[in-house]
Amino acid sequence: MTVAKRTEDQAWYRGYGDDQYVYYARKGPKEFLGGAFTVETYQDLEKYETTIPFLNKKLIRLFNRAAKLPTASKIQELSDAPGGGSMVTFTDPEGFPVNLIFGQEVAEKGEYPEKLTINYEDEKPRIRRFQRFQPGPAAVHKLGHFGVCTQKFDDLVDFYTKNFNIVPTDFLHVEKEGQKKNVALFAHIDRGSDYVEHHTFFISTNATTHVHHCSFEVHDFDTQKLGHQWLANKKYKSVWGIGRHILGSQIFDYWWDTTGNMIEHYADGDLVNDQTPIGYGPAGDESLAVWGPEVPSWFLK
Repeated sequence: MTVAKRTEDQAWYRGYGDDQYVYYARKGPKEFLGGAFTVETYQDLEKYETTIPFLNKKLIRLFNRAAKLPTASKIQELSDAPGGGSMVTFTDPEGFPVNLIFGQEVAEKGEYPEKLTINYEDEKPRIRRFQRFQPGPAAVHKLGHFGVCTQKFDDLVDFYTKNFNIVPTDFLHVEKEGQKKNVALFAHIDRGSDYVEHHTFFISTNATTHVHHCSFEVHDFDTQKLGHQWLANKKYKSVWGIGRHILGSQIFDYWWDTTGNMIEHYADGDLVNDQTPIGYGPAGDESLAVWGPEVPSWFLK
């Protein structure tokens, strides 16, 4: 990521996609400031605004426009932020903040990395061209998803799926006394027949309430490996990776940042739409990866 704008106590970081910024930080006590989603009209903000007083920005269509959220803020103008716009902030049943943004200008895209030509055993289009790479950090394209751990799983599932066009992609369950109980949800933003990423948001049952991680898209597998090598050489602490997820199929690589937040780089994720059946499967380490290092015992805690 590069710095889009910095003030004395705030910083906005961007990738090379068309988002003005994909990560926002401000000085102060460690605090989750919430994920952010763009809405389609200013009226969507007005419908949620009341007088009671982090991340991927996917276009989200609000279904229950007439229903006001009791914890929503007044509409605030993002005069300091790159791209401007207006924002309403509210909290979900677990107390996590969520930001809805309208009117932010689209940023000019940066330079996209070259799409590599790959030679296979029966098809070899790369002739007299060599694969050469420049060591360095993995450039970020965009924020893909974030997720939370909660003690109020059912409440959060109801809140997000009933108030917004956030819909299930996959549920994971445990068996207790012969009954299957859902304990995790991978959800995408419903854009009808348009294809969207496998999940933009996930919710997982946990004994403690906390943000689990946020995840940024990078170009490809070589970018992942180069970024992993760069972070290791800089003595950052690896969490888990590199590996290949089952749900979403992403190539993943998790690290701790300098403040103890878990950050993921991913590449090659699945796409879904309204014709994709909801998946159901058992929760546990075996549901997390096709290949990769052993899952840390505390990863889901």
